[in-house]
Amino acid sequence: MDVVVIETPQLGDRSYLVHDGSLALVIDPQRDIDRVEAAAAAAGVRITHVAETHLHNDYVTGGLALAEKHGAAYLVNAADHVSFARTPVSDGDAFLVGRLSVRVVATPGHTHTHLAYVVRDAVDDGGTEAVFSGGSLLYGSVGRTDLVAPDHTEALAHAQYSSVRKLVAAATPEASLYPTHGFGSFCSIGPASHQESSTMAEQSAHNHALTDPSEEHFVAELLENITAYPAYYAHMSPLNAAGPAAVHLDVPASVEAAELSRRLHAGEWVVDLRHRVAFAEDHLQGSVAFEYGNGSNFTSYLGWVIPWNQPLTLLGSHADVEKAIRDLARIGIESPDAAVGLSPGMLAPRAPRSSYPHGDWSLLLKERAQDDVVLDVRRREEFKASHVQDAVNIPVYELPTRITELPETRIWVHCATGYRASVAASLLDRAGRDAVLIDARFKDAAGAGIKLAP
Repeated sequence: MDVVVIETPQLGDRSYLVHDGSLALVIDPQRDIDRVEAAAAAAGVRITHVAETHLHNDYVTGGLALAEKHGAAYLVNAADHVSFARTPVSDGDAFLVGRLSVRVVATPGHTHTHLAYVVRDAVDDGGTEAVFSGGSLLYGSVGRTDLVAPDHTEALAHAQYSSVRKLVAAATPEASLYPTHGFGSFCSIGPASHQESSTMAEQSAHNHALTDPSEEHFVAELLENITAYPAYYAHMSPLNAAGPAAVHLDVPASVEAAELSRRLHAGEWVVDLRHRVAFAEDHLQGSVAFEYGNGSNFTSYLGWVIPWNQPLTLLGSHADVEKAIRDLARIGIESPDAAVGLSPGMLAPRAPRSSYPHGDWSLLLKERAQDDVVLDVRRREEFKASHVQDAVNIPVYELPTRITELPETRIWVHCATGYRASVAASLLDRAGRDAVLIDARFKDAAGAGIKLAP
């Protein structure tokens, strides 16, 4: 048995190609299935089965399109209400993929109908085992339980406690663990570790969901650590239940300058992918900054901030636009328009331009006036842990609807690294407010002489 890991760091998820050298099972494929197909081609294997651990809340699946394209069985929980033909599977079911034996284990918690898959080499009794746990057992923690409905959160947390124990009992201690979430995904909760691999034995010894002897304590701790998650999550499960079709990832013809100017004037969402400093110094008035790359959470925060199902235009280099289209397709934002170019002057030379100041913490110390506001756009739990004295906290994903709460004065915007602050500064600038971007790390604030709240 060989397991090929297909990373999607932009969403903090992994998909898997599991094969015996000839036939393959795919677990939780992302929307851009060409990556899975490339992995199968490189391994010289044929995809015969595609399996979902659950109806995902953080991305649109490529499972149905992949299964249909390759004539593979599409394994989805029999209890899930879906609008497409599938091979229904339930707890205890078993099937073969070549010489690989696959067992289905019901692991409710992340969702009511969550499944895990335990795979071993059916020919070699001493062969290693692999557990594909989806959003159940993660490295160091578990999948969050509040994505189905608020009224179900506590019951699902109890189910999660039981499910991880059931999963451990269903596999050998030496079995390798392969979760879908837990690599930066907002689908995970609790003290998830940053390790790259693990076994069931290791998790049994160190994962708080398995070492906590009190179910009530585990549930209380889990509920206490629930945090906000991206707004687009609300649309993912319904899209997945409807059966997403294949997606087109081509870069469209570039929007003409006059049309781009019209969109800006009309208040449409025009997203500039350039570096945040370049944007601050010169950008098309009305556009917003979502710097692409550089380890950012571009996909999650764009899907969180911009209202769902709105016209979207991307500005940037051909390479960045191409990658951004792929990333956005994974969360159901399909076929955005684009204006490809390296500068605002190239894209719309006659459109009004804008800019705003930027600097590090020293600029705030030198130039902040008495009535100026320091706006912290981190999440609430980050602000609660530590913040600049007298700062106002509005998470960046709430800012579009809360800008009017801020006084008509200069607003100094910061976050943990500068990325979210750049988005927020651009939203303020778009609304005609006087913004300054603090392009610095929050952990450097105290050392720079900034007073923090006790």
